[in-house]
This record gives sequence, structure tokens and C-alpha cells, in this order.
Amino acid sequence: MSVAFAINLTDAETYPSRRTEAWKYSDLKRYLRAAPEPSGTAEVGPPGPFYDLGGEAIVFANGRAVGVTDFIASGERTLRLRYVSDAVGTGHTASARVSARAGAKLLLLETHEGAGSAYVAHNTLELDVAAGAEVTRVVLVEEPEDAISIAEAHVKVEAGGIYRQTIVTTGAKLQRIETRITHYAQGANVQADGLYLLNGSRHTDLTSVVRHVEHDGATSQLIKGVARDTARGVFQGKIVVERGADGTDARMGHHALIASERAEIDAKPELIIYADDVQCAHGNTVGTLDESALFYMQQRGIPAEEARALLTQAFLIEVIDRIEHEGAREVAREWLTARL
Repeated sequence: MSVAFAINLTDAETYPSRRTEAWKYSDLKRYLRAAPEPSGTAEVGPPGPFYDLGGEAIVFANGRAVGVTDFIASGERTLRLRYVSDAVGTGHTASARVSARAGAKLLLLETHEGAGSAYVAHNTLELDVAAGAEVTRVVLVEEPEDAISIAEAHVKVEAGGIYRQTIVTTGAKLQRIETRITHYAQGANVQADGLYLLNGSRHTDLTSVVRHVEHDGATSQLIKGVARDTARGVFQGKIVVERGADGTDARMGHHALIASERAEIDAKPELIIYADDVQCAHGNTVGTLDESALFYMQQRGIPAEEARALLTQAFLIEVIDRIEHEGAREVAREWLTARL
């Protein structure tokens, strides 16, 4: 089974290339051959898109913490985690740690907010979901078209915990958003969703590995994406059911639209099962917009571009609708609609 590739932004020898199987669609070394100069200080700027939902905040500006970097949740809490980049041609790294205690209910609202140009960002999150805790993580990612960014989340879900994740991104020059979940099952439930909407020459790679290491756990994953112009979308999803993880119920689906002749989608869904008495399935489809639906809408007076946007929204919105928290769901819906 693959392990996380340990990237150190200050050491170019640690940058993976396409020769590394897990990075074959996102060749970091091709775009980044030498360690970038460290980024200087940056202003945080306006409040992020989740500001109106309140709660506490962990904020990084060009990798520098503005306040605390660790958060422990008990009871019902809201945390806004903001990775802010405002740099030109430099690089920075930020790391946060969040824990939800037993019985806690945490709404984790994460944003990657990019300004400037040609920067390199490497952001990591360590997230622990204790037994019986419930964490909903919603991630909005918007960065410049010439930026390089890597975001890693390492999540541990204890027995009976609930973890829900939704990632919404518009890509960058090279962008990889990686989630690695250790699933201790025994009634624990994981939902690991995401969507990408790519224009121009943007690239995004949504990679996830979910390891079921105990019995009677459930995982549901729905990823949807759209690539236009010369953009490239990548989905790599792996669910591993270890020996002894009997009773696992794991479902994975990736569905994408190619909206131009030169756009590209690469998908690699995997199920690796070492246990008995499991229910596991995965699916993958890549296609184009329904031309008959597009024609029907144009016949009723809707301009072609507007019709495409509406059909694209209808295709992607299923992922947004799976966000259970109403406030976060509406923010994500408005954020996506504005970018269509």
C-alpha cells in the first residue's frame, strides 16, 4: 500500500515526479526544480467567505500563523481555518492541528485564499476525530492560475466517529489536494466528497486514501468535475479494507465532464480488499454536456453560454447538496455559482 510522499519545500530532492506512481498525473518536479525563496510577510486582508458563520479562527498568512495553530473542540464548535497566500515567485508552508474530543460536534470551514502570482504553497492539516465525535469539513480553494499548491490532510476517525468532507476547487498551475483517512470503523462513518471546476490551463489533482482498519465501518465518496479549455482534472481515490475489517460498506464514484476538445480528465479509482463479508463498489464516468438538453434550452431563448452554465451547475450541485450543514451548504453553493 502506498504511503504519503514526504515533501519538504526547502529541499528539492523531496519533490516527487511522474516516476512516483501516486504523482504520475501531477509531476511536481517538472514545474518546480529548485526550492523557492521563502515568502515574506503578508496581510490577511478581508474576512474569508465563511466569516458570517461565526466561530473561532486559525489563520496563516504566507505560512506564518496569526495566533494559535492548534485547536481542540469539545461540545458544539465552529472553526474557520484560513490559509492565505499573497506572494510573488516565493514559497511557504503552514501546518495546523485540530482535534475533536469524544462527543464533540465540530464544523470546520477551511479556505485556501490566493493572491499574487507564481507562488508555491504547501499546507498541511492533522485532524483527529475522537470516538463518537462528529466533524464536518468544507474546503473552498481559489488560487491564481500560475500558482503551485499542495494541500495535505491526515485524518484519524476513531470508533463510532462521523467525518464528512467536501472540497470545492478551481485549480491552479499545479494543484494537489490530498486526503488520507485512517478509519477505525466500529460504526464510524466517513463521507469524502469533492468537486472541481477548471478553466484555462488550470490543473487540479484530488487524491484520497481511506484505510478501513476495523470492522463495521462505512465510507461514501462522490467526486464530480468539469474541465474546460486546456485544463486537466485528476482524481485518484483508493479505499483499502484491511484484514479483520469485516462488515465494511464502501462506495466511491467519480463523474466528470470535458467541456472542450483539449481538456483532459484522468481518473484512477481503486478498491483493495483483504477482508471478507464486505460491500464495496466504485464507478467512474467521463463525458460531455447533453447536447439535446443544450439545444432544448436554446430553443426556449436561453443563450448558449448561460445554458451551458446552468447545465454545468445542475451536474455539480449534487456534491454541494450532500453538505448537511445548511449555512455551509449555502456559502458553498453561492461560491460555486459565482464561478460558473
